[in-house]
Amino acid sequence: MPCKSHLELADWLEQALPDDGRFDHIMQLQGEVFRDVPGRKTLRVTLDGRSCFVKQHFGVGWTEIFKNLSSGKWPVLTAKTEWDAIRKLGELGIATTPALGYGVRGCNPAALQSFLITQDLGDIVSLETLTADWKSNPPSAGFKRKLLIEVALLARKLHEGGMNHRDFYLCHICLDKPALLRGEMLLYLIDLHRVGIRPQIRPSDRMKDLAALYFSAMEAGLSKRDYLRFLRHYRQRPLRRLAHEQDFWQRVSRRAGKLYLKFHGKMPAITM
Repeated sequence: MPCKSHLELADWLEQALPDDGRFDHIMQLQGEVFRDVPGRKTLRVTLDGRSCFVKQHFGVGWTEIFKNLSSGKWPVLTAKTEWDAIRKLGELGIATTPALGYGVRGCNPAALQSFLITQDLGDIVSLETLTADWKSNPPSAGFKRKLLIEVALLARKLHEGGMNHRDFYLCHICLDKPALLRGEMLLYLIDLHRVGIRPQIRPSDRMKDLAALYFSAMEAGLSKRDYLRFLRHYRQRPLRRLAHEQDFWQRVSRRAGKLYLKFHGKMPAITM
């Protein structure tokens, strides 16, 4: 594998960091820790008076590489996956965390160092948090319908654009609260660490994304009509024209049920 060396920063960020050793400076930044797992850390920091998120990758190790390859998965070695995903989402018209900087260096695939710097989105709420009490305290029918349609259209744009999220749960779709107060419904897709990008999405990847989304919505008190409305807007065609897709949606439902069983210890009341 050839050695990698790349550093790209927004103009204002480049000016705010030391002239020498910018890469080292970013990899040594300290701040509010949001995630700290082996080989990777996510921080919120203030740079030149602006709130930013920094994802530092310290190398995945050969064990993780072989584990992924043995299960038929290509390992995510650096922050470039997320850097490319942010750019592609912009092309598709899907809002996400604006990228401010990316860098990678190293020769050993298991020890590559990299980082991604993104803008703090500010006052947002994940749809997982937003819908947490919907069973006991449901929202207005109009708000729920509008939100459901927007999520369906986001998912459609993502998949028709050749992308699959691979962690497509409600916690990774966020609502902009200030925009909502202005009468706008703006959704952000975040946590792009494992996103896949291809000329055309594979049916299995589409199914897994939709199953994850369905599973994460099972506690939101949605009705069968809600699920059918999502399906209609996701596919952009009348339900009567989707009869030939019945096997696909049954696979989505079965996989979502298995996820629910794994996390809740019981089978859900499947309503799709």
